[in-house]
Amino acid sequence: MDETLAIARLSALAHSTRLRLFRLLLVAGPNGLTVGRIAEQLPVPAATLSFHLKELSQAGLINGRQQGRFIHYAVTVAAMNDLIGFLTENCCGGEPCGITPVTACCPPAAVVAERTRSS
Repeated sequence: MDETLAIARLSALAHSTRLRLFRLLLVAGPNGLTVGRIAEQLPVPAATLSFHLKELSQAGLINGRQQGRFIHYAVTVAAMNDLIGFLTENCCGGEPCGITPVTACCPPAAVVAERTRSS
């Protein structure tokens, strides 16, 4: 990741509403939430919510997918992992430090699907 993209993504998260929105979507997982569900949990005006969704989308941190007449927004996990990787790539002077990889938090979709089938 280049520095310009990292700055854009960090800037998108540098607002309390957008940070709360991002964290809400992260908890929701890969299926995400509709705008209506988001509005129920983040009491902000519709125009304001739309603005913040656009900012996070333009930074590549979330994506929206149309499903019927609803748009479901979800975190772009790869973008989040890339940003965290950029921030920690020189951690501990390049020496192993025991930080758990981010991917342990957000397993690939195939792993999630397998866990769902096993349940």
